[in-house]
Amino acid sequence: MKVLETERLILRYQTIEDAAFMLELMNDPSWIQYIGDKGVRTIDEARDYISKVALDAYARLGYGFYLTELKDEGIPIGICGLAKRDFLEDVDVGFAFLPRFWGKGYAFEATSAVMEYAQAELGIKRIVAITTESNHASAKLLEKLGLHFEGMTPNAGKNEELRLFAMNL
Repeated sequence: MKVLETERLILRYQTIEDAAFMLELMNDPSWIQYIGDKGVRTIDEARDYISKVALDAYARLGYGFYLTELKDEGIPIGICGLAKRDFLEDVDVGFAFLPRFWGKGYAFEATSAVMEYAQAELGIKRIVAITTESNHASAKLLEKLGLHFEGMTPNAGKNEELRLFAMNL
């Protein structure tokens, strides 16, 4: 189901048919470095992950991480969307794109649209985002989107702290 459309992108619900793409994305070295190794190594595990994480979030919350694809070609390039994490008070916005699509403005375009959607359609008044301390590219993008660094926050279940960015919508 299509959720958003921008000048160059379509953001839609993930489906089980996206398993091959999600397997590639989740095993990209940048995902593992900045998001974490989810242990998804097969198509079946990717299908299971989509079902238990993305599809569950859509059903339970009415939002989640949307598959982001190029509008004209229908090529998946990443995910962008919203999460409600147990260890954060507010809804957070996040994104992950395959490195070959970095530097083209897609993350900014997709995340801007998701933030507008969060405010206009979901009534969210404050949005946050988290990054690892070493993820300077994402931090720079979050600041470009208008979020401000608020401080460090513990990463649930891990012995590390994450940078917390926030913005009132």
